[in-house]
Amino acid sequence: MSTTTTPDDGVTAAAPGSTGCPVTDFGRLRETGPVVDVPGIGTRGAHMVTRHDDVRAMLTDPRFRSDAGSVDGAENAVSALFAQIGIPPDLDFLGANLLTRDGADHTRLRKLVSRAFTVRRVNDLRPRVETITDGLLDDVAAAAAGGRAVDLVAAFSYPLPIAVICELVGVPEDMRPAWRELGRLMVAPEPERMPEAARAVVAQVRQLISERRAEPADDLVTALVRVHSDDGDRLTEREMTTLVFDLVTAGFETTAHLISKATLALLTRPDQVAALRSDPELWPRAVHELVRTCGPIPTSLPRYAAADVRVGDVTVAEGSTVMAGLLTANFDPRVRDRPEDLDVRRDTGRGEGHLGFGQGAHYCLGAALARQETEVALRALFDRFDDLRLAEPDEEPSQLGFARLTELQIRV
Repeated sequence: MSTTTTPDDGVTAAAPGSTGCPVTDFGRLRETGPVVDVPGIGTRGAHMVTRHDDVRAMLTDPRFRSDAGSVDGAENAVSALFAQIGIPPDLDFLGANLLTRDGADHTRLRKLVSRAFTVRRVNDLRPRVETITDGLLDDVAAAAAGGRAVDLVAAFSYPLPIAVICELVGVPEDMRPAWRELGRLMVAPEPERMPEAARAVVAQVRQLISERRAEPADDLVTALVRVHSDDGDRLTEREMTTLVFDLVTAGFETTAHLISKATLALLTRPDQVAALRSDPELWPRAVHELVRTCGPIPTSLPRYAAADVRVGDVTVAEGSTVMAGLLTANFDPRVRDRPEDLDVRRDTGRGEGHLGFGQGAHYCLGAALARQETEVALRALFDRFDDLRLAEPDEEPSQLGFARLTELQIRV
């Protein structure tokens, strides 16, 4: 990715070209300017805020709104992105979700769903996460018998978060393959296949809602149905459908990526594995460092400037589409030493030490669950297999950043 400068407004325009390393490419943009142009977002393109302090400020600034319809002259970039990946027009309502709402409307929906992600509820889930993890690792051990290579992505990294979020929400096992296919298409788009996949999942959600009305269970779908029947705070049918759709797809794809990428990062940095084995109390801190360096989300969803906003020495015009550069912020040398290094001993200071889960009102609802799953999965994986290694050893540390792994062949 190369860059050229547009002197009229101070914004930097990103041009094609890449080194193949996301940290390098995004870092070059960050060092070019505090705000850069990002092509391919809607018909107008978008801006990306690149530097840590500016990104943090943007994510908490109410002038950057999530609902394009509330900003004069804004183009709905989420609808454009949906069209690009093949979401059919009749399902466009799925874009009106928690992440694209503001103010009281957002607060109302988030309050209702957050009951499933309280600290107590997440802590209560830990024994079940550990049980699922142990069962999957038993399968990995059996498949790896005799020195055979095993794809950890297919055997472990995906099945774990899918099982956890589906149990929490209430999606039965026979429905889960359709969700995994949808998740795959959302990160590796095949627009011609998306309409059928998306409609199949939406049909499943509507079926679940109908079944939970008839026969309640201890799951999130039942909780949403009960809210829907409460005259004091209603959810519409579309709101329920969208919430379930978003929570499941967001709840496994990102965590699966993080587990896979973190495993690769650690296996190519044996000094970091040695540190964790010598001091297991480092694991919670290590998870934050792995989110910072291997997080699956390079930018926030589009937001829209409701006024002219000054970012650094750049004015972002009212009506502009703007994204927060989470990856550029997490590797910003202005706020941390050696940001390009993975260091499980890194002192995060106050807070998390990264913006991988966002900031402000739209901070990731499932962050605590994602951290817990990642810690349980990685700790159990490296405890179970003392000789865990890549099937094809690589002496070079793997790239950091958000690039997804389609497979990860390992031996034990």
